[in-house]
Amino acid sequence: MAKKQTVFQHIKSYVIITFGLFVMAFGWTAFLIPNELLGGGVSGIATLIYWSTGLSTGVTILAVNAVLVLIALRVLGFGFGIKTIYSILVLSFFFSMLQLYFPEPLVKDKFLSAIVGGILGGASVGLIFTQGGSTGGTDIVAMIVNKYRNISPGKIILFVDVFIISSSYLILQSIETLVYGFVVMGVASYTIDLVLTGNKQSVQVFIFSRNANIIADRIGNETGRGVTFIKGKGWYTKTEHDILMVIVKKMESHQLFRIVREEDPEAFVSLNTVMGVYGKGFDIIR
Repeated sequence: MAKKQTVFQHIKSYVIITFGLFVMAFGWTAFLIPNELLGGGVSGIATLIYWSTGLSTGVTILAVNAVLVLIALRVLGFGFGIKTIYSILVLSFFFSMLQLYFPEPLVKDKFLSAIVGGILGGASVGLIFTQGGSTGGTDIVAMIVNKYRNISPGKIILFVDVFIISSSYLILQSIETLVYGFVVMGVASYTIDLVLTGNKQSVQVFIFSRNANIIADRIGNETGRGVTFIKGKGWYTKTEHDILMVIVKKMESHQLFRIVREEDPEAFVSLNTVMGVYGKGFDIIR
């Protein structure tokens, strides 16, 4: 059973990564590249080469990232390297394929295209990060730094991409393209942090119920989270009660409420967002 669950989790992870890669390629090929807008990373470098030589962005992305895979394998581990190789191959394919379908931009307004392209690019990278993957390029740099320093990947990518986008002026000699490039970069960076923060956010739940023991057993068995019993006394009733304290990821809270509702619809529940949770099952103390 455990083996089947592990296989399912791996398949689910790769499905999410594939979806994220498609969204990223779609954002670039349908909104950014046809409007002569530039973002950061290897995709930005590939776009500059495409504008200069006509070489497919998919081919350039594959070639540049081939070298960076070695860094991912050595520093970030073999598992990360496999996902990186997979991402690079699939992303290169999506770029090459979608460029054929979008010779013209879906939206001709450059500012709107910069916003939409940045959101799609940032959301896709954040989604891929949540599954322990990478699209290569500056993502690898961000993951390496984030492994040893508590700096958000969005900020790291932002600093690296400033140099890449700024260098585009040497080739295109266009202030407009440069400014729009920074718009894309800022929106993408913010979206990455938004996706990652939402995924990591945790909540602290206090449950006051007459069926505390049953609820605690179900929480432990169905969610895998620990439960702490606290002895409390109602001042109005002057009776003692068992209070359950549980810390879970925000996305898991709906499962917690379902259990409480099924076992005791009259239970009193308090939910609070916490700034950070460190320990087994949550973030690592750095």
